[in-house]
Amino acid sequence: MFKKVDPKLTFPKMEEGILKFWEEQKIFEKSLEKTKDKPAYVFYDGPPFATGTPHYGHIVGNVMKDVVPRYWTMRGRYVERKWGWDCHGLPVENIVEKELGSKKKKDIEEMGVEKFNGLCRSKVLEYVDIWKKIIPRLGRWADMENAYRTMDLPYMESVWNVFKQLWDKGLIYESYRSMHICTRCETTLSQQEVSEGYKDIKDLSATAKFELVDEPGTFVLAWTTTPWTLIGNVALAVGKDIDYIKIKITNSK
Repeated sequence: MFKKVDPKLTFPKMEEGILKFWEEQKIFEKSLEKTKDKPAYVFYDGPPFATGTPHYGHIVGNVMKDVVPRYWTMRGRYVERKWGWDCHGLPVENIVEKELGSKKKKDIEEMGVEKFNGLCRSKVLEYVDIWKKIIPRLGRWADMENAYRTMDLPYMESVWNVFKQLWDKGLIYESYRSMHICTRCETTLSQQEVSEGYKDIKDLSATAKFELVDEPGTFVLAWTTTPWTLIGNVALAVGKDIDYIKIKITNSK
């Protein structure tokens, strides 16, 4: 009833055989064809950068991104899985600037933005072939041959279209937000970019004394990291609901 099990079975070879079967028989494509008339299940997948090879974080995420579409496909839904490449942001620019030896934003301006952008485009998809090898090796099904790129006009226009719809619905407003700024290229940084280059440094700060008018010899201490603004201070704000500690100093030396 059962096939004889080879005691010297090599699991990597078995895996390679399955992957080869999937590829030659176009099993992924057939699963899409089989469910194309079924209700769609939309799976939004944040595209990776192709400016480096896949690492552990990519592998873990891709396993989960494969499990969910498979589950809904098995439930009879149509789940299109189109691959994408994230082409925007500082990572690509940093690679080019490092190769050029740029130290500041003016270096880019002197070279010309158009030429700099062209060099960035040439680096965006540098590791695509490696990704195309690793992702199927994980067993993930995705259409990588017809992948979209965030730098393509149709993609950017689709984003502007969504933004326009949000604007028409009154969901867009103007305000202020504290952002990390790259001191070298004067561009805002994402949280991930901040974490990549985060380090503790010593910064200039000072503690200023403000003497009370009705109690000479008593001072309010205020700590600041911008001592150069002290010359413009005309008052000190205190809170009525904040607890302050009054300390007597007997020896200030």
